[in-house]
Amino acid sequence: MGSPRSALSCLLLHLLVLCLQAQEGVGGGAAPGRELGSLIPAGWGSQGASQQVTVQSSPNFTQHVREQSLVTDQLSRRLIRTYQLYSRTSGKHVQVLANKRINAMAEDGDPFAKLIVETDTFGSRVRVRGAETGLYICMNKKGKLIAKSNGKGKDCVFTEIVLENNYTALQNAKYEGWYMAFTRKGRPRKGSKTRQHQREVHFMKRLPRGHHTTEQSLRFEFLNYPPFTRSLRGSQRTWAPEPR
Repeated sequence: MGSPRSALSCLLLHLLVLCLQAQEGVGGGAAPGRELGSLIPAGWGSQGASQQVTVQSSPNFTQHVREQSLVTDQLSRRLIRTYQLYSRTSGKHVQVLANKRINAMAEDGDPFAKLIVETDTFGSRVRVRGAETGLYICMNKKGKLIAKSNGKGKDCVFTEIVLENNYTALQNAKYEGWYMAFTRKGRPRKGSKTRQHQREVHFMKRLPRGHHTTEQSLRFEFLNYPPFTRSLRGSQRTWAPEPR
């Protein structure tokens, strides 16, 4: 059994490590990989000052996801979806016409209202293009919605934001704070005049008429077993079917 002095030294050393870990968790006081050997006086514990303790800070996963969501992911598989964007204000659907005009005046099932949405990262950034024309919905420096045949620019990337009222807002990735929006007459509204709480920026995703998802529905199979009763045989409990 060790001496009382060595036991006290080990206890103080343990308390010192716990205090430094607590400081890291609150304010990140200790740097990652900081060696605590310099803080341990010589003669503490059985190993003395030669014993070193290294405390590693845990990685910030939330920050990593936020940083990776801001850049285009060239390696991950693209997720492609097809749906219509129903405008809350106009009561119609967003459409991309062949003359490069964009409005929210299409009826349900209109071929120009069918949109193909491609993911840009593993997050919620997407590129939206018309299925009929192949033109991408983009935003210029004045906040006006324009159609482009090449949608590789950041001005053609939108971030999908699901709001508390279950509507979806599309914020431009290049011009932060500017949203895709349409008036009651279905005309595009400049992104510089939009805010997230406005009805003009609220959309609902809807499948095109006659379009069915490719995902197979899961079916549950129910198996009928005969009823069981519990019976005692000696000291063991077994399960026996009820007599019919």
